[in-house]
Amino acid sequence: MNTLEYRDPNFSTIAEMLRYRSQESPDKTAYLFLEFLAGDDISEHRISHYGLDRRARHIASLLRSGNALGDRALLLYPPGIDYIASFFACQYAGIIAVPSYPPFSQRHFSQLLSIVKDASPRTVLSIKAVADSIRPEMEKAGMELKWINTDETEETAHDEGIITSHHISFLQYTSGSTSKPRGVMLSHENLLHNLSLIRDCFGHSKASRGVIWLPPYHDMGLIGGILQPLYVGFPVVLMSPLSFLKKPLRWLQAISRYRATTSGGPNFAYELCVRKITPEQRERLDLSSWDLAFNGAEPVQAATLERFTKAFQGCGFDKRAFYPCYGLAESTLIVSGGRKDALPEVQAFETAALHGNSVKKAGESGGRNKACVGCGQTLASGEIIIVDPETGTRCGPDRIGEIWVRGPSVALGYWNNEEGTENTFHAYLKDTNEGPYLRTGDLGFLQEGELFITGRIKDTIILRGRNVYPQDIERSAEESHPGLRKGCNAAFSIDVHDENRVVLLQELSSDYAAGGAPVLDEICSSIKNAVAVNHGIQIYDVVLLKNNTLLKTSSGKIQRGACRAEYLSGKLSMISDTPTERYAGKGKPQTRQGHHSNMV
Repeated sequence: MNTLEYRDPNFSTIAEMLRYRSQESPDKTAYLFLEFLAGDDISEHRISHYGLDRRARHIASLLRSGNALGDRALLLYPPGIDYIASFFACQYAGIIAVPSYPPFSQRHFSQLLSIVKDASPRTVLSIKAVADSIRPEMEKAGMELKWINTDETEETAHDEGIITSHHISFLQYTSGSTSKPRGVMLSHENLLHNLSLIRDCFGHSKASRGVIWLPPYHDMGLIGGILQPLYVGFPVVLMSPLSFLKKPLRWLQAISRYRATTSGGPNFAYELCVRKITPEQRERLDLSSWDLAFNGAEPVQAATLERFTKAFQGCGFDKRAFYPCYGLAESTLIVSGGRKDALPEVQAFETAALHGNSVKKAGESGGRNKACVGCGQTLASGEIIIVDPETGTRCGPDRIGEIWVRGPSVALGYWNNEEGTENTFHAYLKDTNEGPYLRTGDLGFLQEGELFITGRIKDTIILRGRNVYPQDIERSAEESHPGLRKGCNAAFSIDVHDENRVVLLQELSSDYAAGGAPVLDEICSSIKNAVAVNHGIQIYDVVLLKNNTLLKTSSGKIQRGACRAEYLSGKLSMISDTPTERYAGKGKPQTRQGHHSNMV
């Protein structure tokens, strides 16, 4: 009798998880990757539990030659089955995986080099097509590494290395949306604990079915989209993030076709579907199977939930499927979540109070209100507290502060970065010395246990002692004129004669880019008026950008810090116009080519 069929899985490593599935259900599909061809034809690439296990063990045997337990291996693949097999190969071999993606610009290549310098891998796992294009450039940069093209090797047997739950599984390099990327050290124990949390709060079972387009190199795509289905034992359909971004309809078509029960992404993904999918296309969708639509990684907007529900309820989508949640790479993935099948928790708070770091429910003074979406409550074995980042003491329920967390999912720290680890992972309350806590860098508050996110500390704009969240400015700006691309703008502050002033970068749709100075001036005026009316803020400078030039991470997060740096350095891809003198730093005018509207 095979006892594996009857006991509740209690994995101690990620490799053990795969081995168990390959024995329990060897022929069951683990992953189905969709490759979109010309004319929207689809090529399906499928691998079973047994096939994945066999492939991973083979690659692991190659890794064990010339590598020692705990060495690093850079994974450099486009999204697909090859990448997944190599990730699990590292788990079998006891090699620390360093997931990355083939760079498609000089900026991304520079980021890759910084990751390689930090992680110091001995080996690069890749495929021939990627290696042929990237390897020469890396060698020019002085990176002498062993390359293994996993699509050119023959299968061999393998006995895995001896690893435990405390060993590091992989380095999750942070997206760089607010700082230089840092490698989060995630142990097998971290991963398995967080996977159990996701299973429980998402209500996953073997009857679940997933569809995931998220980048497989980052926490939500890798842990939530690839590891979670294998942990529970249900199949998942995968596609490239680029396939979704080029045509958002593909995401919902896959949910409809494969009868997915669980899928999701950041807020912008739902907004993109509302804007890009026509009423005629909606008529051919059936979303009635979708009972868990997670929404995280960036502020969840109440208006987006309403717009998406209104647009797709005729396709069978139920608003109760929405699952707002909160998490970050430093705590593996998920930190807070609500009750499945419950409506999202939406509450209105006074806008002026929020700007002053205080919390007042709507109606207490009759001013403007803001609808905030709750991201659930603390999950099992975890703790969330709100702390004043200046005093290091707990905030009361009527105050906004930094979100601190602790629990088994909190990572080991940053690779090769003792100072960063100490500052971020080893925080203690100043008055009680309770700790250690993980400082998330996110701002928010708790109301009757429900967590509400207000923004990032590093992104917050302070104007005359008032806190302004850039996403509020960005949302008002993008809705002010039909020629503006939604989700493609960035607000930040610069120092102008010892005073903080607001700058907005905004991508323009191609239909309006050739409109000439009168049209562009009209658009800039619309943006400034909308922000002034809605927030009482005068924008110092509006800069109109070309399509697809705003700096974002591969998971779609706006890189406001990098955008600010490009603005100050004069490297923006602006809509062509006449050269104009403009302020680009304290006391330093600069000439730039492009359309802008400058308010002094």
